[in-house]
Parts: sequence; structure tokens; C-alpha cells
Amino acid sequence: MLPHDYALRLRKIEVRARLVSEQLLGGRLGSIFKGRGMDFADVREYTPGDDVRRIDWNVTARLRKPFIKRHIEERELVVMLLVDASGSGNFGTAEPVSASAETKRELAAIVAGALAFGAVRQGDRVGLILFTDRVERHVPQRKSRSHVTRMLHELLYCRLQSKGTSISTALRYLNHVVTKPALVFVLSDFEDGDEPSWVREIRATNRRHEVIGLRLMDRREWELPDVGWALVQDAESGEVLEMDTSDPAVRLGWEKSMDEQSRELVATFKMGGVPLLSIRTDEKWPHRLQQFLDHCARRRIA
Repeated sequence: MLPHDYALRLRKIEVRARLVSEQLLGGRLGSIFKGRGMDFADVREYTPGDDVRRIDWNVTARLRKPFIKRHIEERELVVMLLVDASGSGNFGTAEPVSASAETKRELAAIVAGALAFGAVRQGDRVGLILFTDRVERHVPQRKSRSHVTRMLHELLYCRLQSKGTSISTALRYLNHVVTKPALVFVLSDFEDGDEPSWVREIRATNRRHEVIGLRLMDRREWELPDVGWALVQDAESGEVLEMDTSDPAVRLGWEKSMDEQSRELVATFKMGGVPLLSIRTDEKWPHRLQQFLDHCARRRIA
């Protein structure tokens, strides 16, 4: 059943997403939404940062140094948004400010909506795969603003069947239903216990498509408040942990543990050649997202 303020909340998220999209399109966001090209133009010498998947191996072998292919015609691109809707997405402690959100799920809706509006403004098709430890909803690719509104509805109000997380399940489903190369954004906190499986799957997916990771976080996942003894419950497994948050050593240990997890995640994405950006509910992130997408665009456009 939809809440009584359904229309108001959906409109608020849609407006925020549109504003962010317009800010990003004021820069060079369009280049990230361009296709890989259809008609071969020529080759040029490889420079660090170029997409290695565009190397022309015949020319490289003949001239004994790497060259990449250049194309002059662009084709319509498919943009796929893989959004984690697991129980941890309902967590949030930030006071809503401009372009921020109260929960990670709301943040996911705003970021995904901004990317979707950017895609349809470029004339590209955009689709959604909403997942927990299963695929909860698949919205096929379309290229209209009303289609983006439908996706925002699913992101905010889809009735979920599970609370767990399986990134590998979503990626396998993507590779089954999207056969042509696509630009794939994975929006998640990447709190998936089966890390070897999803890491292997995301690398395999990145060989077929172009994958970009957007990690959604809340500052309280790092910074425990000093509230004395507290019961902390895992939103996905239901496991309850009792801890003394008034103890500085407990708070510091928690922060160090989260920092270590973050460093390991960054290293994992770097080794797989997948760009990753972290976004928090309490920060103003559009400018950082624009810079990140500019960097991604420079990697893929000759």
C-alpha cells in the first residue's frame, strides 16, 4: 500500500534527481553516455589511461608497440542501473540537505534518477535492475522521462521479497538479459558476504560491458555515537550485537575496521579495472560525481 504522501515524496526525489542531472550535464557528462562507435576511423598510439579493450592487436604486433582503434560514428547506448535494495539501504542518520538523502535507499534513488535523466537527455535507453539476494524488479530499457519516473517509483516503493544481498546474482541476470555492450552502474554499499563470487562476477561483467561502481554510505557506519551500551542489529541478517559505545577503544576499533574494509574494497575495484566512487548521505556529492564521470569519460573516449 502506498503512503499518503506518495506523490509528494516521489515528486521531491524526481526534482532532486533532475537538478543534479542538469548540474552534471553542465559539464562533460554527455561524453560518458556516448557509444563505443560503429565505423572504424584509424588508430593512434596507446597512452596510459586508455581503455585496453580498444587495443588493435594486429597493428600492435606489427609495429611492436600498443595502438588503439578510433571511431567516428557513435551509436545509441544502453545504460543499465543495478541498484542494491537490501535491508541495509534503509539505514540513514543524515539531516536532509541539498542533493543529500535521509537513507541510503533514498540516496540511491536520487543518484540513479540523475544518471537516468542524463541518459535520456542524450537520447540513450536506460533500464533498471533492482536486487536484494534475488532480482526484485527488472525495468527494461526505454528513453523517456516518464520511464525515469516509473523507475523512481520502483526504487522507492517496490515491495521487496528479501533483505539480503547478492551482487553476483544481479550481475549474472544482467549478462543474461543484456546481450549488447552497455554502460552499467552498480549502486550498492557492497556489503555482500560472498565477496569472492561477486568480485569474480563483476570482473567478468566488465569484460562484456563497461562497469562503474557507486558505493552508497552513511557516516554512522564509520562513526559510532557515544550513547553508552547499545544494541546494534544487522539490517539484513537480523543478528544483534551489544557494545559499549562510551568506550573510546570500541569506537576507535570500529572505525579502524571500517577503514580497513574500505581500503580492501578500493583495492579490489582497482585490480579489476572498475572505477569506484563513494557517496555519503550527509554530503553534497554532485560536483564529486561530475569529476568522477569526467575521469571515466576520459578513460573510454579516444
